[in-house]
Amino acid sequence: MNRKLILLGCLLCVGLADLKAQPLQQKNGFTRQDTLRGSINNERDWWNVVRYDVAVSPDFTSKTIKGFSQISYSVVKAGTAMQIDLQEPMVIENIVWNEKIPIKFSREGNVYHLKFPRESKTGSRQTIKITFSGKPREAVRPPWDGGWIFQKDKSGRPWMSVACQGLGASVWYPCKDHQSDEPDEGASLTMTVPDTLVAVANGRLIKTSSTAKGSQTYTWEVKNPINNYNLIPYIGKYVHWKEEYQGEKGKLDCDYWVLDYELQKATEQFKQVPLMLKSFEYWFGPYPFYEDGYKLVQSPHLGMEHQSAVAYGNGFQNGYLGRDLSGTGWGKKWDFIIVHESGHEWFANNITSNDLADMWVHEGFTNYSETLFTTSEYGVEAGNDYVIGTRKLIQNDLPIIGPYGVNQEGSADMYYKGGNLLHTIRYIISDDEKFRTILRGLNKQFYHQMVDSKQVENYISEKSGIDLHSIFDQYLRNTQIPVFEYKLTGKTLKYRFSNCITGFHMPLSVDIGKKLRLDVSQEWKEIELDQAIEADKIEVDRNFYIKKVKVD
Repeated sequence: MNRKLILLGCLLCVGLADLKAQPLQQKNGFTRQDTLRGSINNERDWWNVVRYDVAVSPDFTSKTIKGFSQISYSVVKAGTAMQIDLQEPMVIENIVWNEKIPIKFSREGNVYHLKFPRESKTGSRQTIKITFSGKPREAVRPPWDGGWIFQKDKSGRPWMSVACQGLGASVWYPCKDHQSDEPDEGASLTMTVPDTLVAVANGRLIKTSSTAKGSQTYTWEVKNPINNYNLIPYIGKYVHWKEEYQGEKGKLDCDYWVLDYELQKATEQFKQVPLMLKSFEYWFGPYPFYEDGYKLVQSPHLGMEHQSAVAYGNGFQNGYLGRDLSGTGWGKKWDFIIVHESGHEWFANNITSNDLADMWVHEGFTNYSETLFTTSEYGVEAGNDYVIGTRKLIQNDLPIIGPYGVNQEGSADMYYKGGNLLHTIRYIISDDEKFRTILRGLNKQFYHQMVDSKQVENYISEKSGIDLHSIFDQYLRNTQIPVFEYKLTGKTLKYRFSNCITGFHMPLSVDIGKKLRLDVSQEWKEIELDQAIEADKIEVDRNFYIKKVKVD
């Protein structure tokens, strides 16, 4: 939620910018640090992360943390130089290889270069244990300006967490900070905190212990692969309840963690979770992380798609902080954070883009999950109203797909324009059962995988039986919105698309008193009508994201 810079002015600015998860400044040029972070170079390509085991002890008073990150990895080819990411001002203190051999390292900005004394056997499994400490970047306005969060709750007690999507997990712990390499065997997070507080993280609680007077240690574990930025601590005066959801794969454990004084409001508001799960399992397929369960955790920021531990900070109210971003009224009938952030469990957490440039795969589909939930609860036209209502928030400032290899997203239009692209494709396909099968097929075909945008585009084209490639190029890699131009001469209707890329073509539904399906391209085409009609009687199906212009 995963992230952007938007200036729309006044309330519109707030409504749009606040939706974005983590701002990555749009840059005129890129540095070596951008390339080190955003590319798979020869210090990253020879090893594959198998598992993370992270331990952290925060000190609320000094706003410092210390701990270790143990990285288990498999060797895929020869290599002795390794890049590990840890952002300044955090510091690596020492590194031990396979529990016994100290490793030499040097720092280059937010990157550490490790030098191993010898190559490891291809196919072997190795470990490095990295001890780290420091005063991590503190979030200024989480989750948009992220980092470690040191806040107090309404009762004056410490409340800590992290929001770091886009900014990167390396803002607080050492890792291979690139989306393309998730730990195949999951991760654990161990937190040592004052015994007056409770520590919650992803997956399931596997161990608690009292390690020192006045402190308590909690260890949580996920079995499934997980994005670096999703492995997150929540530390506060939490209380807990749970329920079971009977889903497509059987019993799904649903756990809820909120501050003690919020329990009554939370138990009422979180009744929306089963409705959300029912809708998304219908449209997208089974929840992707049954082994780790589903959690909502109250957070000291608005929200984030932290896998199996979704961050919730929407004030136990419907809408987006009480507002309907679509302006249609439908968005105030459900809790935006429960729906949107949970939708990311399928698109972002199950299916993850290899490169930040392709983040529309996360945000476009998850934006559209809001429409599909509205459709499930209130009907097709309600869903259509909702997604069409969000078009006023589209900027068309930059292409949705950004530059590759430099840890940079494209336009924030990946949300609303991405959602309207998918809505347009849904109406091009004109068969909701086929469209649903495609969405479910994506989550099955790319289950727990990292993908490029082209893989998703090709899959949808193939399974729909329609060549959608020029449509994806038009809306993802270009900022122009196609214009349907038409003119009437007697009973002859002529039409074409303008303001579009070379080769763009798309079927379009129009109504001239009866409904027609036109194959529209950049070349003028014509059809003979049964009778002459007035030009303003020609209506284009509103579900297609285009403009309409009558020409002489």
